[in-house]
Amino acid sequence: MSLGTKLLILISMVVCLTSVAHALNAMAIVYSPPYVPSLCFGTQDQGTMIAKAHSGLFANGIASCGRRFRVRCLSGTNKAIRDACTGNSVDVTVVGTCSGCAMNELQLSEESFGKIARLALGRVNIEYEQI
Repeated sequence: MSLGTKLLILISMVVCLTSVAHALNAMAIVYSPPYVPSLCFGTQDQGTMIAKAHSGLFANGIASCGRRFRVRCLSGTNKAIRDACTGNSVDVTVVGTCSGCAMNELQLSEESFGKIARLALGRVNIEYEQI
């Protein structure tokens, strides 16, 4: 087998074994109950581990309804607060759009926000990925 063929096989193996997961950096904002009704599910309760996303994720009407994201706190928006994050991640289900959100913001229910950060902060830097 030629050196070129061996190199091509090696590169192909590396590409196949490399993970393609991409986390996005964003900001999380807390929102308070009531959580029902929601845009996506009406009066059907989806629990408390829920989020609202920017309408840009809803380009095809309600295409983002029910999408699940894993969210992890990176830091508080005020860098002077060192213990803003709990070190945990939380899995949330998108139940609607958030009015006034920027493209890089998610609104998390109080319960889901509290899993990743100090609730009193109300806003933290996060990373999230679709699961």
